[in-house]
Formats: sequence, C-alpha cells, structure tokens
Amino acid sequence: MRTLLAAAIVVGLAATGCTYPMTGANPVGSNPPARTTPTRSPAAAPPATGTAKLIFAELRQVRVIASRPEVAGYRRDQFGQSWTDDHAGLGGHNGCDTRNDVLAAQLTAAQYRARSRCVVIAGTLPADPYTGRRIEFRKAAATKVQIDHLYPLARAWDMGAARWPLQRRVDFANDEAANLLAVDGPANASKNDSGPGEWLPINRNYRCTYVLRYLQVAGKYALPITAADGDAARATTRTCP
Repeated sequence: MRTLLAAAIVVGLAATGCTYPMTGANPVGSNPPARTTPTRSPAAAPPATGTAKLIFAELRQVRVIASRPEVAGYRRDQFGQSWTDDHAGLGGHNGCDTRNDVLAAQLTAAQYRARSRCVVIAGTLPADPYTGRRIEFRKAAATKVQIDHLYPLARAWDMGAARWPLQRRVDFANDEAANLLAVDGPANASKNDSGPGEWLPINRNYRCTYVLRYLQVAGKYALPITAADGDAARATTRTCP
C-alpha cells in the first residue's frame, strides 16, 4: 500500500510540473556557475620604425618649453651677413656664398654664370620638398626657389640664439648640412618663422622628414621646441613610412 501511495505521489507531482530537487554541484534555486569567456590582452602598438623611430629618439633628447618667448632685438644681420662664406660648416671658406652652395648641391643640371664657378643661373628643383612640384630655377626669377632655414632664424633668436656669440649664430645661419633647404618660394613665405606646431608642408610625403630635420637642428644647437611642436611631431609619426 505504501509503495502504491508513493508511486501515486510521484505521478501527481510530474503531472503538475513539479520536480524533485537534484543534489549535486548546482542544486535548484542556486545560481548556475558563471561561464567564463577567455579574454585577450589588447594588442600592443607596433614599435615605431624608420623615420618615426628617429623622431621619437629626438623628442626624448630635446628640451620642450610651453611656448615661444618674445625676445627683442632680432635683425637678420644678428646672424651675420646673408649667406656669408665665413662660417665653419660645409662649404665654408670655399670662395662661394652659401646660397649658391645650396643651389649647386640641391638643383639638378645646374648652370653657372660665365667665368664663374659659384654663381648658379639655372637648374631644376626636381621635387620641391614643401610642395612636391618640379620647379625650374632661373636667376632672373630667383625668388621662385628660396633657401629655407628649417629652424628659422627669428625663432632661434627667441629660443636662445640671442645669447649666443656672433660666430655661433653665423654658423647656424649657414649650416648647409643640417638647416638649409632649397624650396618653393611661396611655400617658404607661408612658413615664415613657424615651427611644426604652426606649419607643416602641404607635401605630406615630406612631413616626417621635415619634422625629423627640425628636431635634429634643435638638438644640434641645444635649442628648445615648443609643446605644440612636440605634439605635431608625435602626430606626424602616424603617417611616417
């Protein structure tokens, strides 16, 4: 009789949807064990290579200041006679002025004035760094190609060169190897005395090189850069090859 009664109770509970609690690791009424999904560590950014790596190396060395100060007294002749040959750098004391040295080095098919080994009267800038354009240089229209100081003279004056001895300023202004570049005249005028924080070449393919060279000049002459220059330099590395 008890057996029949127990069976009847089981059948009745099953018919009403009730079940017996199960014993074990997960009894009815407790939360099921949490399902864990393996998580992946965020992918590390690839290390900088090429020009970007060089830019970051220069940024670690150069001094950064909040903004460019204003120092009275700047004149072009504070850096010596324009394009003087009397300097300690590449081409110095070779009998030719610095502007013609740069034109001779950076133009292709350079032509010289008759009976002169120095004065460049024609040539081609095959790919202007700042615009990417090909420019035909003729001395009759000399301003089409200008010689730019990557780290401008007026900027250098404000950032510390005002305290330099004259000969150091002369060497800086005529440093063909580090600081001088033959470029499109209007592009050079638009740059004026800006740094990378205010101006970058419209030729995107040259921006990384421009930033790197600017930082290298700053490092060579112990000149600071502004915080804006540093920000622009780091942003530019994202486009470097």
